[in-house]
Amino acid sequence: MDAAPAIVLRDVFVSRRAAGPVLRGLSLDIAAGETLALVGRSGAGKSTLLKLINGLLLPEQGSVRVEGRETREWNPFTLRRRIGYVLQEIGLFPHLDVARNVGLVPGLLGWDTARVAKRIDEVLTLVGLAPRDYARRAVQELSGGQRQRVGVARALAADPPFLLMDEPFGALDPVTRAELHREFRRIQSELRKTVVIVTHDMAEAFALGTRVGVLHAGIIAEIDEPRRLARSSDPRVRPLLEPLLEARDVLS
Repeated sequence: MDAAPAIVLRDVFVSRRAAGPVLRGLSLDIAAGETLALVGRSGAGKSTLLKLINGLLLPEQGSVRVEGRETREWNPFTLRRRIGYVLQEIGLFPHLDVARNVGLVPGLLGWDTARVAKRIDEVLTLVGLAPRDYARRAVQELSGGQRQRVGVARALAADPPFLLMDEPFGALDPVTRAELHREFRRIQSELRKTVVIVTHDMAEAFALGTRVGVLHAGIIAEIDEPRRLARSSDPRVRPLLEPLLEARDVLS
């Protein structure tokens, strides 16, 4: 028998008051250990979905369950400690060096100093930043790609089972993005976290997701493995595929 999904959304409705509905009866199962990439146009509800999972937003109708429990039943702080969050803006604290940024959450959780220090070294190494070279650097000294790596390290520092990523590589140049895509796949192959990543870029979704879901008009229009989704004839999906298909035609 298959294991129960790690995250379940059922018939979820969310609106922006006067702006109208954002999610319209959305249902979605996310398996433990998978990387689900969600793609859609601006305003499709991608970031809203992440906020629902993280308990930052509660559904007006329907339910969101994490590890079998509705998010409204969780202590919000306990829930968020089980979820790492990576943002495009990263949100590193400029007055703290790299090590203190990375060790912030474990410190808040009451880990002892030696355990925090060990974990900082582990996650910096994991994301390809040698601790001896980067731990004491000011964040202003880092490149955009290095800051993004620190953001991933910080999200992983307390070893949460879930990782939410909101346009995490969107502000980077194409070469750096490709490098971080490779690093992400390597890290995920080792850790097997349950990851939900949202992006407007179908190429990025295909590069990172074990499944890719297309959000359209407040629902999941289609969801499948990248190779199968690439063959979709759904008119809600095809416009997002066209840049990939055009690139393939140019290279063929």
